[in-house]
Amino acid sequence: MPGPDATEACAEALADARHVAVLTGAGVSAESGVPTFRDALEGLWAKHDPMQLATPEAFVRDPQTAWDWYRWRRSLVAEVAPNPGHDALVALTAHVDKLTLVTQNVDGLHQRAGSRDVIEFHGNLFSDKCAHCDTREPAHTGDAGDPLPTCGQCGRVMTPGVVLFGEMIPPAAMQASEIAATTCDLFLVVGTSAQVYPAAGLAGTARACGAGIIEINPEATPLSAGADHVLRGPSGEVLPALLAALAA
Repeated sequence: MPGPDATEACAEALADARHVAVLTGAGVSAESGVPTFRDALEGLWAKHDPMQLATPEAFVRDPQTAWDWYRWRRSLVAEVAPNPGHDALVALTAHVDKLTLVTQNVDGLHQRAGSRDVIEFHGNLFSDKCAHCDTREPAHTGDAGDPLPTCGQCGRVMTPGVVLFGEMIPPAAMQASEIAATTCDLFLVVGTSAQVYPAAGLAGTARACGAGIIEINPEATPLSAGADHVLRGPSGEVLPALLAALAA
């Protein structure tokens, strides 16, 4: 855990900020027990390559296998709950003038914790999309081996509502994230390796526009050297401590 001086310095930066933008990554969800993308390749799925399961081509070549894996991932995520890090970000909205939350996670845990207007950079696991007519629907229920979900508009097989390898970031999410990065005066990067682009580039955009950067992560990342403040530790511990310092 970071020392009190570092936490106080970050709390002061938050207190002075007019618009705070937050980018969260897989580390935040991992603290709730959500397996990272590659950690989900275990048991029956250990022999599979995620690059062969999470692509548009996989849903053309072998949609049943691709869907069975995503349905299994949904079942894993459905069993976990938001953690204190998620809760702290909800509470933080009461202490800053404006907060924009951007997440690379697709599990919906921020919304389940109570965060509103979350920008889902990589989509949402609990929705379905049609690559042919761009229809979006709530996730069709089903278990491994069940019939494939089909689009209510065009009848084609749908895919999970996440950004698959090779797909573009949804334009609305990309635009909203870039607006947040260019208009905030403080940018928090929480629980992300800062290696997956274009999300990893948002902090650089914010810095170029004059925002301060706070990194919260257990380990160093490519962003660490350029951050104004670094708080080492899991977000489920660091964020509540930071919130307590801000509210004191």
